[in-house]
Amino acid sequence: MTIELVVIRHGETSWNIDKRIQGNIDIALNATGEKQACEVANALANERFDAVFSSDLQRAYETAGAIARIQGLPVRIERSLRERRFGAFEGLTHEEIRVRYPSHYSAWRAREADALFPPGIHGHAETLREFFNRVVNAVTDLVHGNFHKLAIVTHGGVLDCLYRAASGLDLCAPRHFDISNAAINRLVWKEGRLYLLQWGDISHLDVSTLDEIH
Repeated sequence: MTIELVVIRHGETSWNIDKRIQGNIDIALNATGEKQACEVANALANERFDAVFSSDLQRAYETAGAIARIQGLPVRIERSLRERRFGAFEGLTHEEIRVRYPSHYSAWRAREADALFPPGIHGHAETLREFFNRVVNAVTDLVHGNFHKLAIVTHGGVLDCLYRAASGLDLCAPRHFDISNAAINRLVWKEGRLYLLQWGDISHLDVSTLDEIH
């Protein structure tokens, strides 16, 4: 059975602008993010989904809500679609992390798969490998729910994992693809694995407002 997945990163937040790590901290969309949520919902209005799934964090849930309203569907919360737990990095800017935790910062930027970060307000951080496995297992569970086409609204780190799972790009390899707020990304599940169909469609957005994952 072939299942189409339309996967969307949440709209912009003020912390995206500040280059501040959100992780599992529950940050709302800003005004631009709310506009982006409407733009992506309108872009998908003529498509028909069996279900709309979302992370429970409000920046994703608010974006999913705009899509679900046009589709006439409820938002189905899936906590396993949350962003990576970054431990003590959460709430800090990149520069603050570099200064406070220089060795951990270097391991993070080098994409060391099993590097451990200091714990934070949400407890222990996930290693990159743990995070990747959580994401792939979560989506595998979703596609076994007797659906044909799903909308999934989630976070930049989750999208990074899905791109790698679908393309075969090594978990530790540098990222060479964009992950923009409210872009449309299309994958397909068939024969027990993910494949890429289309990535990073931003034709429906005001490109001056876009922020890449950081």
